Amino acid sequence: MSATLIIVLLVAAALILFAVEAFVTPGFGVSGIVATACVVGAEIMLYREYGGLAALIGAAVVIICAVLFFWWLSRSKSLESVSLNATVEGTFATTDQLSVKVGDEGRALTRLALIGNAEIEGKMVEVKSAGDFIDEGTPIVVTSVNEALILVKKK
Repeated sequence: MSATLIIVLLVAAALILFAVEAFVTPGFGVSGIVATACVVGAEIMLYREYGGLAALIGAAVVIICAVLFFWWLSRSKSLESVSLNATVEGTFATTDQLSVKVGDEGRALTRLALIGNAEIEGKMVEVKSAGDFIDEGTPIVVTSVNEALILVKKK
């Protein structure tokens, strides 16, 4: 096998492995390391076979090919089949938290430094102080409700 064919195969393998690292196993590292080794091996072979100028041109070509390859891959429809298209519509709010309304009153069960527990309308819920720290047992009033986030202030 000629050196030119080996160099081309190493660069092609590097591009494929970089795509695997970016889109299939991100953060795993093995394919990215092997891809880098392929590029380095191709550059060493270029330098040994054709000299320094060819290695510089080869490095520029590899960089341009990588940029164009990832640009094409990001624009292609092939990524749509593996991309996440679902939306999360659930909430982690409890039914007690969802039943609290603005203006409801209660008392702090724990010190609200900024977040703690309170009893509001007979229900124990997690609340956040809208301002200062609130000591345990202090009467409070609900100022804002956004699903699980209940803001309170001193009464």
